[in-house]
Amino acid sequence: MPDRTAPLRLGANCWNQYTTWEGWLAAEQRAEALGYDSLWTWDHVYPIVGSPEGPILEAMTALAALAATTSRATIGMMVGANTFRNPALTAKMITTIDHISAGRAVLGIGAAWFETEHQGFGIDFGDGFPERLRRLGEAVPVMRAMLDGERATATGPAYAVAGARNDPAPVQRRLPILIGGGGRTVTLKLVARYADANNLGGTIENVRDAEAALVRHCEAIGRDERTIERTVGTGTLIIRDSRAEAEQVFRRIFAENGGATPWERQPVGTPEDVAAHLAPYVELGYHHLIAGFPGPHDEESMTRFATEVRPALERIIRAG
Repeated sequence: MPDRTAPLRLGANCWNQYTTWEGWLAAEQRAEALGYDSLWTWDHVYPIVGSPEGPILEAMTALAALAATTSRATIGMMVGANTFRNPALTAKMITTIDHISAGRAVLGIGAAWFETEHQGFGIDFGDGFPERLRRLGEAVPVMRAMLDGERATATGPAYAVAGARNDPAPVQRRLPILIGGGGRTVTLKLVARYADANNLGGTIENVRDAEAALVRHCEAIGRDERTIERTVGTGTLIIRDSRAEAEQVFRRIFAENGGATPWERQPVGTPEDVAAHLAPYVELGYHHLIAGFPGPHDEESMTRFATEVRPALERIIRAG
């Protein structure tokens, strides 16, 4: 089992788009062998980077297989699309993955955003983001109740749940809920009330501002903000001996993902460059860094993040 109290934790979010099953599974297993503490993948049914007219693996079923073929790292979606599944069913599914993994599951959840896949699969997308946030606000209490061994009831406009029970209960005494997103008004309020962890991304300025909002929400309800694990998505991470070589690999990998336009301000460069890019997040208290690894899941970057960048960031934590 991973040490959830470790001063620095690394996560691998291996993209499940534009890859094969064999390639994706091997990448996740490699990450665990390298000492990564958490394994993740996207919850989408169409590719979200580059052309949506390409292959992608379904998340829940993939994670069930991953749970059966790994032994130490936690496993979850980064993050689950609340619109895809009834919340009671979501709680039941992640509980089954918790049993398969012997107590390593994390329920990652968010409001969902990609309209194209909803239209293609006939999934109700709602009339806008505020409605999807309201649905998330209805769903999370149902999930929390079921994961805690309570009968869940909901009578809201989105979900009608009539005393749903979750038997057997999760292996973990408290299966963690991670809520993704930094919405200052609704999402972070849900994190403060229900979540065990949150996940943010983007610039350090964005994360710093969201962090302040989360602390305010915790203070408003009397929750100790230290009980919420802070996680941050690093973006797409590529490491080479030179910045030029890293940039070349970065652009090639994005081209292989449906001709995607490379993202800006990513941790791409030498080990020293990547450590410097991530240091401000670590200094802010975000000590669970979840790196994105697109197919074909660059082995060198994954290895060097664990063996060269991790020690540099751990020194920053010890010095603080």
